Amino acid sequence: MLLAALGIPTVAPAQADSAPAAAQDPIARLVARLDLEQYKATIKGLTQFGDRRQGTDRNRAAVNWIEAQLRSYGCADVARLTYDYQPPPPRPRTEGAGPARDTSRASGGGRYRGVRARTGVNNDSLRQPDARLRALDAQASTPGAREEVYCTKVGSVHPGEMYIVGAHMDGIGWGEAANDDGSGTALVMQLARIFSGPDVRTDRSIRFILWNNEETGLNGSRAYVEQRQALQGKEDPPGSGRYPEPTWLGMIQHDMMLFDHGMPRSDGTLSPEQRPEADVNIEFQASAKFAAQAQQLAWTFQAANEQYATDYPASVGSHMTNTDSAPFQDLVAAISLRENERGTQIGAGWDPNWHQPTDVYSTYSDKDFRLGLNAAQTTLAALAGLVEATLK
Repeated sequence: MLLAALGIPTVAPAQADSAPAAAQDPIARLVARLDLEQYKATIKGLTQFGDRRQGTDRNRAAVNWIEAQLRSYGCADVARLTYDYQPPPPRPRTEGAGPARDTSRASGGGRYRGVRARTGVNNDSLRQPDARLRALDAQASTPGAREEVYCTKVGSVHPGEMYIVGAHMDGIGWGEAANDDGSGTALVMQLARIFSGPDVRTDRSIRFILWNNEETGLNGSRAYVEQRQALQGKEDPPGSGRYPEPTWLGMIQHDMMLFDHGMPRSDGTLSPEQRPEADVNIEFQASAKFAAQAQQLAWTFQAANEQYATDYPASVGSHMTNTDSAPFQDLVAAISLRENERGTQIGAGWDPNWHQPTDVYSTYSDKDFRLGLNAAQTTLAALAGLVEATLK
């Protein structure tokens, strides 16, 4: 019933493998336009700029490249949001013993279980063995103006309502930021490509945005909220039918999509292979003001995954944290798609490449890339139903 209410068509079991039935389903046809090699090529294209650390020439070059790709897809309303980033002063160190800190729970509220491995940010350039990449990542970040690029699929019936689909394009750690978050950035770009097709029509609008400054504290998405929240639903100019900032219906973030190799072993190592039971984690934040709406949105995405994703299932969790959907969570239904639970799994060392020199394209296999592709299938299918996408 949930799928039908949201416009996502259901297929009777007897028809599930029927080619004529699939041919009549616009969502299945749109999902079929996702291609593993195109997804991989987009990630590879992003890695030519190294880790894309904010406040560097390589970050600015990556923003330019993303914009050029979006324009090549035929995306409408390609634009940039500009803001100023000034790093906060370092915290003073306090002498003496303070109260014991509870480390049993992740920052998002979940409780750690099982084996935990060390995590952190690599700041040592010499841990990157590739001299070319080490040189590419060498320029340090400087404060100042920042830019992030977005484009919009304008709805034909309700252009003043939209879903925001995002990923952050900056990274750290002296690698290529292939997974964190080249994998999410490439996913959003591929969805922009498909929805921008000349034969694709949507009733509602979709904005595809590639955040900057995620690694410094979600500064790019916070700047977007600060600048654009009050503009929602205002027709400009009046009577034009144009809405520079349509009313937000939901925000969907994608952050690290490739690596689900399981819990660390007792010695801290992980399996070199993607685990057979890998899944796409769909998270909302239970403590958010829009938790009920976000949970409903999360289940909509899980249902879309069940019907349209080819390889990996999806699971829903209630501890969304530390990602660019957080600035939206008290304003609109906001969810995040990931390779693992952000707090209780990634924070416990389930991805040894997180913020490390090993986060390079060559680290990942097709099994890893296919997990990201399944996340793309999930979001594309759910969105297509929510915006009532049709093909001419």
